[in-house]
Amino acid sequence: MAESDWSDVTYIGHRPGKASQMRSKQAVNSAMRTGTDVETSKKFAGGQNKQLSANKNTAKLDRETEELHHEHVTLDVSKLIQQGRQARGWTQKELATKINEKQQVINDYEAGKAIPNQQILSKLERNLGMKLRGKDKGQPLGKK
Repeated sequence: MAESDWSDVTYIGHRPGKASQMRSKQAVNSAMRTGTDVETSKKFAGGQNKQLSANKNTAKLDRETEELHHEHVTLDVSKLIQQGRQARGWTQKELATKINEKQQVINDYEAGKAIPNQQILSKLERNLGMKLRGKDKGQPLGKK
C-alpha cells in the first residue's frame, strides 16, 4: 500500500461526450472560449433532400452546339396531340390525369418543348386513339 498516492483521483466509468454532443453549439462555444482549435466545414448540399442531383453533363450538353443537342417533339406530333385532345373535348389537365402525368407535361408536348419519352407517347396514343410515332402519324390505332 506504500505505492499508492492518495493525492491522485481516478474516475471510473467517465467517458468523453458523444460526437453529437461535441458538435452542439454549446460545446463549440465553450471550446472557442477556452482557446481550443475548432474546425468547421460545410458539406456540399448538406441538409438538403437531394438524393439524385442532375448530372453536370446535362447542363454542358444544353450549352453545346448544334451537333450535340436534345431532340424535342416535332411540330407535327405536337399538333396531332393538340388536335386529338380538342376533338375529344378534353382540357390539358383532363388528358394529363388520364395518362397519370402532370399538366405541364402535356403543355410541353403540345408546345414542342418536351424531350420525347416513349412511355408518355404510348400513353398519349392509347388515350387519343391515334398514332404519334412511325411513318403513319395521325392514323387511327389498329385494334389488336
